[in-house]
Amino acid sequence: MIAAFGVKISEGFRRTAPDPFVLAVLMTGVTFVLAIALTETSAVAAIDAWAGTGGVWSAGLLKFAMQMCLILVTGHALASSPPVARMLGALASMPRSASQAVAIVALTGGVLAVFNWGLGLVAGAIMARRVGIAMEARGVRVHYPLLAAAGYVGMMLWHGGFSGSAPLKVTNASEISDIFGADAPFEVIRISQTLLSPMNLFVTGGLIVLVPLLLTRLCPNGDAARPASAYGVLEQEAKGLVEDATRKPFLPRLLEDSPAVTVILAGLIAVWAWRYYLPGVDAATGEPVASGLMSLTPDTVNMTMLMLGLVLHGTPMRYVRAIEEAAKGCAGIILQFPLYAGIMGLMAASGLTAMMAEGIAGSANETTLPIMTLFSAGVVNLFVPSGGGQWAVQGPIAMRAAAEIGVDPAKMVMAVAYGDELTNMLQPFWALPLLAITGVKARDIVGYTAIVMLMGAAWMAVGLLVF
Repeated sequence: MIAAFGVKISEGFRRTAPDPFVLAVLMTGVTFVLAIALTETSAVAAIDAWAGTGGVWSAGLLKFAMQMCLILVTGHALASSPPVARMLGALASMPRSASQAVAIVALTGGVLAVFNWGLGLVAGAIMARRVGIAMEARGVRVHYPLLAAAGYVGMMLWHGGFSGSAPLKVTNASEISDIFGADAPFEVIRISQTLLSPMNLFVTGGLIVLVPLLLTRLCPNGDAARPASAYGVLEQEAKGLVEDATRKPFLPRLLEDSPAVTVILAGLIAVWAWRYYLPGVDAATGEPVASGLMSLTPDTVNMTMLMLGLVLHGTPMRYVRAIEEAAKGCAGIILQFPLYAGIMGLMAASGLTAMMAEGIAGSANETTLPIMTLFSAGVVNLFVPSGGGQWAVQGPIAMRAAAEIGVDPAKMVMAVAYGDELTNMLQPFWALPLLAITGVKARDIVGYTAIVMLMGAAWMAVGLLVF
């Protein structure tokens, strides 16, 4: 009955929801209408604000688009490296029942998404496929779309993890000024106040446990469980690198197909990583220096993922091929981020940001503002399916409202983060890599992910109220 309810929800979205790029264009149009109708901004001034260097071509947002692309491709490349792939294969051979299979896929994708959303997304998809094949080979019936849904649930956990856009963007003054300008209503917020706060440990840690348990209760029985083969999924033999038919000369072979160049680049990054994560003590004061783990940024996350991927792939050309494959998933980010930048620029220049912040502050109090922000962020995410894009658009509104009422800014950062990740369970934008790997359609999984979303919303609301 619950599964049938989820299917009805997914069918409704399948019939009515346009492509995310179309939604971004529509949101741009709505912003123009609101700016002209509700403020003193003229149509010409609105176009200038939207198309200028503070809008579509905002240097800060274009930089952020590149950061998001790198998070995706470095995570994808790491997940496809031989050691990680072998680890995922070993995990896939462990479950002996349908409920165990679903739980291990959800747990793997969820835990890895806390470390890096790109890694969690791709690893979850690979796990779903491999577990589905392994279970069918064993003669154990497990519903393959539910496995695929389990592989996607990490996208409801990622923004509370170490690649979360909003928490990372507020750890550095220059990152804050990229979005808020020189008059940001808050100071730098450390990871210890957001990702490692008791509230986030309760919310994200609880979801890591509760989501797999919920999914195990949704396993169909008997003939209702459709195996992986019903979706055209065939077991593939592990393929090595395709070597050139003609033997390469010594120097290109040494540089491209041996670890020599990898050692140089990975070694340089390793020196940086040692000093960043284990800085030791300050030579002048003798006091311990805080680890960089407490102030991660998108740049430091990407540098770390680059090092790990290089090391695990071994040679430059293996890593290049992995990145080339992963880069296919960046098309939506490249196309849509300038539109998000334009929306942000127009809202700031017209005064809509301040007006909306005042409106939210006027209808909320210290207790209700984080909850209102959670659910409003969930709605916005359906139209802006990117944590970075959403933070750029909604971050200024939420943080100025928090300053008006006196809500802890770190709590508001996480309220936006939770809302953004919550409705990923309905928004198919980030599911595209998973759908390609597993062979299922969005309509096959969204009924299950919608049920997960309802449970997640309740848990997040409890966390925001209790802490």
